[in-house]
Order: sequence, then C-alpha cells, then structure tokens
Amino acid sequence: MPAGDSFYITTPIFYVNDVPHIGHAYTEVAADVLARFHRQRGDDTWLLTGTDEHGQKILRTAVANDTTPQAWADQLVESAWKPLLETIDIRNDDFIRTTEARHEKAVATFLQRLYDDGHIYSGEYEGYYCVGCEEYKQLDDLQPGEGEFLGALVCKIHGRPVEILKEKNYFFRMSAFEDRLLDLYETRPDFVQPASVRNEIIQFVKQGLADLSISRSSFDWGIKVPWDESHVVYVWFDALLNYITAVGYGADDEQLERRWPAVHIVGKDIARFHAVIWPAMLMAADLEVPKAVFGHGWLLVGGEKMSKSKLTGIAPAQITDTFGSDAFRYYFLSAITFGQDGSFSWEDLSARYQAELANGFGNLASRVIAMVIKYFDGAVPDAAVDAPIAELERSVTVAANEAIDRFAVGESIAETWKLVDALNLYITEQEPWALAKDPAQRDRLKAVLATAVHGLGTLAILLSPVLPQATARLWPAVGGEGEVDAQPIHEAYSWSGHGTVTALESSLFPRIETVEDAG
Repeated sequence: MPAGDSFYITTPIFYVNDVPHIGHAYTEVAADVLARFHRQRGDDTWLLTGTDEHGQKILRTAVANDTTPQAWADQLVESAWKPLLETIDIRNDDFIRTTEARHEKAVATFLQRLYDDGHIYSGEYEGYYCVGCEEYKQLDDLQPGEGEFLGALVCKIHGRPVEILKEKNYFFRMSAFEDRLLDLYETRPDFVQPASVRNEIIQFVKQGLADLSISRSSFDWGIKVPWDESHVVYVWFDALLNYITAVGYGADDEQLERRWPAVHIVGKDIARFHAVIWPAMLMAADLEVPKAVFGHGWLLVGGEKMSKSKLTGIAPAQITDTFGSDAFRYYFLSAITFGQDGSFSWEDLSARYQAELANGFGNLASRVIAMVIKYFDGAVPDAAVDAPIAELERSVTVAANEAIDRFAVGESIAETWKLVDALNLYITEQEPWALAKDPAQRDRLKAVLATAVHGLGTLAILLSPVLPQATARLWPAVGGEGEVDAQPIHEAYSWSGHGTVTALESSLFPRIETVEDAG
C-alpha cells in the first residue's frame, strides 16, 4: 500500500441512454488528472467511473430501439463508454455498472437499513417529472415551452416537456436532515466547491427540504425494493450509492474503510443530488459524508450546453483522431477555468495546439535534445543549473501542487507553463548555437544546455498527469530513469538522470497544417 493518504476520487456514473460526447470526456479527464497527481505524490489513490443503467429513460430508449434495457446497456457500455476511456487516456482503477450484482445487492442492504431505522415511509406523490433528469421538478425548475412545445412546461435543463405523475411511493425522510446539512456547509466551507455552486446549494436547502420519493411502481426496470418487490428503487437513489458499493459497502468493510470518503467531480447541474441528497442518505446510514463535491461548469457549443438531443454533441474521437489524446486533455483543462462554463471552438483548439504544444513545449524539447546531441554527443554536460531557472523549477512545482489541492487544474497547468515559457526565452537569450562557435564559451554552453535539460525533466514530471503520452516519450529522451509517472511530483525539481539524452524519433506534437475536416 502507498505510504501517503487515501485519495478516492469519482466521476459521476454516466447515463447510457446515448453515446458519450466531449462534455462527459471533460469530467473524466479532470478527475483523471487529479488522480494521477495524487498517485505521483505517493497517495493511496483510487479513481472510479462507470455507468448508470436503470430508470425510465433507459427503458424508453431501449424500447424505442426494439431491444431490452439490459441489452441496450451492455451494447453501449462495450461499444462506447469503455472505449471512451482509452480514447482520452483515462487510468481508472474501477468501472462500476449499476446492473452488476455487487451493486444491486449492496443497494438492497443500504435501503433495508434505512427502512429498519425508520428513515423510509410509504406515501403518495403527484408532481412534475422530467424523464431526462429522472427527477420530480419544482415550478422554479420549469419554464414555458416555445415552438413545438408552446403551451407546455419544460425542464430548464433539457428543454423538453415534463410529465405529471401520480403514484404510490416510498419516501426518504430527507427533511429531517435539513439542519445537519446546513451545519455541514457552515463548518466545512470547502465541502461544496466552487463558491458559486456552494451558494446555490445553501440557498436551496434554506428554502426547506421536502422528503424524497425513492421508489417507482409504474415501471420495473430497476433494483427491487427489498421489502416490497412491486416497487423499484428511484434511479438517483440507486446511482448515488455506487460510490460506496464499488469500494465494498456491505461486503468488504476493510476496503470501504481504506477508501471512503471520496472526492466527487460532477457537472454543476447534478451538484444538488451530490451535495444534498447524497450526504443526507449517508447521515441516515451513520456513514461519513464525502470529502468534497466539486461541481464544474458546462461545455458550451454555440452558447448552449452540449446536448445530443440538440445535435450539439461532439464525439471525443472527432478531436483525438486529429490532435491526439494529450492535446484533448491539455486543451479542455487549460482553456477553460475548472468550475466555470467554457465555450469550445475548433479554431481555439487549433490555435492553442500550434502555439502552446507544438511551438511552445514540443519545439523546445526537440531543440534542446538536438543541441546536446550535436555539441556533446548526447552527454548532458556536468554543470550546475543556472540559479534563476533552478528557483523557477522549485516555485512552479510548489505552485502547481498547491493549485491541485484547490482543484484549480487550469491554474496548475498555467503555473507549470511558466517554466515552458521561461526556458524558451532562456534559449533565445543565451543563444547556445552562438556559444558553440566560440571555444572560450564552452563552459557557458555546458551550463546553458545542462540547465535546459534539467528544466525539461522537471516539465516532464509536472506535466505527466496532463500529457501522459508526450511526457512518457520525453522522460527517457532527457535521461530520466524509471517511469515518469512514478516520479514524486511534489519534488519534481529535484530529479536527476543518467546523464545522456537520446533523440526523439518524431516531434512530441507534430504540426497540423489544417483542421478543416476535423469538425
């Protein structure tokens, strides 16, 4: 077991009503970068992702496609959702499906405990239900429809009419936890992040919590309520439990104690489920609440949230097939402030790829390695690193790690990129090609190239979580030993290698002349 602290991080489990788009991939990459950072610190890290496969929306989608819900889920998971992880280079430790026996059995155990302890009761409910959200809606969550939906009330998130449902349900006494939740938000101000999401959550709870309908009897695609099999568990109540069922709840107490509690990375539109319903459920079961819930912003295309139904969804492979997975990861985490909404455009992606990755980082690596080979036959000169660069290596290492602790992934990259820019400026100012022409400047040439090589090694370590493929190639090329993702990232500046560089067979980020066909 690693010597560091436990760091358990999760993505949402994604609904398998359709194939993934770059909005889903954005969440996956953000969680993966955070997990990789913590692994390189030596923390006992665990990254969980997976799929949510129950509920009315899945049932309707399967029927519309002339198949069963299980067959539909199986097909999408194997053909789309698991391949997504390879497409964007996600290093997850587990993949949970809510149709797995380990999950379904643990959900029944959890639900029975709450029922036995008096947290669940029977009642009747009538309200506006959004099948897209799988949630009963309040009037504040709805708006008048337009166009084909004129005269109807539509969900603000999905833009589609809600249904009026009335059925006998079982209810979770969520209202009983209102004060405890408000106390949680006050005593742990970093529990919900960023501040904008936290404020929305607090205001929502202060308006008063209603009890939560947690079962459905109008359809049967779901986990059976253990004491009444005419009902299935409400899909959100079922899905939220994946975070503990995947790490042993009800089956492996040692694993649960080792992993739980977790950090949840979610889209801001589902932060309410994770920051209100989920901790209330855990409180009822006498379990710890999560370490944190971070609700990131939306990816916008043409000013709107990405949506398959509105034909604004972009498949991740449309980007990676042209630019590669490293560029995908870098772009979405550096161009968009994590926690805020951000717009995607092919033009911005292409411009940043050329300027920052190909010309900035990739060209720097190629030039420095080529000069060491040319002037010193590949042997890294035995010279001290110039003090200003050495100090910058240390300061950006500290700053990049500190930013990660605040979930400021983009800021972490920006701090690291200060070293990229500084090394490019250093090479321009020091002109090693000119120094090489003057035998009297031999020692200065040694110091300049030794400094540049060391800076590249520090960059390889710091950027490994974001650019795993490029840095895996760069690390041995600058003389690094072992695997780059095994190097202590909190001490990146202190690395040392075996003293020899080797040529890169090709540029880390090949120039792309046109992206006209990419979109």
